[in-house]
Formats: sequence, structure tokens, C-alpha cells
Amino acid sequence: MRVAIVHEWLATYAGSERVVGELLRCFPAADLFAVVDFLPPAERGFLGGRPVHTSFVQRLPWARRHFRRYLALMPLAVEQFDLSGYDLVLSSSHAVAKGVLTGPHQVHVCYCHSPMRYAWDGQHEYLRAAGLERGPGAWLARWMLHRLRLWDLRAAAGVDVFVANSRHIAHRIRKHYRRRAAVIHPPVELAVFPLREAKDDFYLAAARMVPYKRVDLVVAAFARMPARRLVVIGDGPEARRVRALAGPNVTFLGQVAPEVLGDHLGRARALVHAAEEDFGITLAEAQACGTPVIAYGRGGARDIVRDARDEAPTGLFFAEQTPEALCAAVERFEREREAYRPAECRRNAERFAPEVFRGAMEALVARCTAHLAGTDP
Repeated sequence: MRVAIVHEWLATYAGSERVVGELLRCFPAADLFAVVDFLPPAERGFLGGRPVHTSFVQRLPWARRHFRRYLALMPLAVEQFDLSGYDLVLSSSHAVAKGVLTGPHQVHVCYCHSPMRYAWDGQHEYLRAAGLERGPGAWLARWMLHRLRLWDLRAAAGVDVFVANSRHIAHRIRKHYRRRAAVIHPPVELAVFPLREAKDDFYLAAARMVPYKRVDLVVAAFARMPARRLVVIGDGPEARRVRALAGPNVTFLGQVAPEVLGDHLGRARALVHAAEEDFGITLAEAQACGTPVIAYGRGGARDIVRDARDEAPTGLFFAEQTPEALCAAVERFEREREAYRPAECRRNAERFAPEVFRGAMEALVARCTAHLAGTDP
């Protein structure tokens, strides 16, 4: 069986690239396609030295630094990949990768990290963040996103089987594409995040400082709790505004090396997260370290954290994205802290081990290919 793996773009080694790495381990003879490949040499290890087949966007002016500005051309670019010689196509998609063209005797399985948020339910937030609410530029952007939605529906129709990284994303796939999706959680590198039983006296927030991550809410809440220490890891366009909200009990470390993040995840009393995430890989990494999670109770966090209603809770949720709700959750956590045992957090995280991901994907692909052949696996 000839296998092609299609990814959006290779620019840094992050969560979606981990998924690609595990897919390559499942299918080591697969060929890899991406709209662009600007991955630094130090981050290419998961590719195993294999070449990456790229699109014409790779060669456009200033693409290395600004390839995302060519988003309007990416649907056309991904449709130019000739995959007619492959039996199985696996797309790793949060934008255009699922739009590759396949035939009736090929199986196309899409691992969907998210439908295009900026083209669907996140359009208005995206336009506000980009300063495109009024004027000619705003109308041009709205028209482009409208066209992108139409293309995205066509692309979704060409997928045989959708796989979502969380129940939250499965629901969004059902909402936007009217398709059902299996749920297979993304892999967490458990060996990089060892269990640590002893915790220090600080809470941790670790996220990019962009509006939807709501780091501002976490900092504002801890400004009301001067007796509770908060360490913030991450940087981004919201950094200056977020820092202005902080009291003396908040420490900002900015962007840090992965080992520094892992150390803080292991030592924190709890990870505090206020965003509605597609999955939330940092939450799963915190659980792997034996660290409880206090999270906004919507999105992928619901798949990761076992809350206070469970027999062996690994964290708790707050229901509203307000400082008041988060403060109440932290105070409740302090009262019930003995109930959140590090060993249970670690055991919970083992559901996301890479071998679990590979086994689930291999079984799903076997069922899909057997169904197309008219036989049972």
C-alpha cells in the first residue's frame, strides 16, 4: 500500500508536527507533502531524513518569513499535489491540507486539528485582532473568508473519514461540515514530562499571549489574590497589556526553552488555563508531570481533565471566563488540594501516550481500507 501524508506547513516543531511524526512512525515508507517547508535543521529529526514535497508557495517572494500571507493561494497550491498513485492519503489539517484531490479507489483519512477557525466561528475575533472591522480592507478580508468557507466545504466533502483530536473538535466538524468524526487524542511525549510528586508554592500559566488564550484573565484574577504566587510563561502581542494588569505576586518569564517549561510544569502547584482550546496539549503535559489543572470548562480541557465529580479527580473547571469565577476555583482548589494526587494525574495522562495514538490510528486505517476493499480486517 502506497501512503501519502499531507501537512499544511512545516515551520516549527509543535503539536501538529508531533502528530505527523507519529504518522510517519505508523507508515515509515510514506511520502510527505506540505505547502511549504521552512523547518529549521535542529527541529527536523522527526522527519527521519525523508524529503518533503512542497508546493509553488515555497518559491514565492518572502515566503520564508511571510508564507501565511499567501493563505488565499493555499487551496490552489494543495490541489496541485498529484496523489493519484497512492492508495492511502492521510492529511494532518487545520486549514487546507484536507483539500488534496483523491479518487474513488483511494482512502483519504483526515486527522483534523480544527476546522479553519478564522474562516468559521472565529471570523469576527480574527478580524478584530487584525484591525479589519471597517473599511475597504475589512470588506476584502470578509469576501476572501467567504470564498475560503465555500472551498472548505468542498474540501471536506472529499474526505472519506474524519478523525478529531477531541470531542470539542468532533462537534465543530459536525457543525461546520455535517460530518461525523472519530476521536483520537494527539500524542504526548510522556518521557519528556516525568512525574514529580513534590510541588512548589506557585501556580503556572503557560500560553502564547494572544487574545483567545485569555492570559489577561488569569493575571487579573491573581492580582485579586496577592497571597497566591503566579508564574507566567509565554510571549506575544498581548504581552505589554497583560503585564500592566499584574501585581507583585506575578512573575513573567517570557518565552523559555522546552526544558524550562517542563521543569515549571512539574513543580507548579497547579496549571491555570482560561482559554477554550481545541485540545490543549499543555494541559495534558501538566497532567503527565503529576500537576493538577484548573481550566475553563469548555473545549478540549473536558477530554483531558477529570474534574472534582470523579472518584480520582485531576483538576477542576470554572464555568465563566471572569476573574471572579477563576478566583473562586483557585480557592476551592486550595480547600480540596489533598484530593488531587500527582500519581492519578500521571495515570490520567497515560491515555495520551504516543503508542496509544499509533495503535488507534493503525486500527482505524485498517478498518477504512478493509471497508473499501469490501472485506473485514
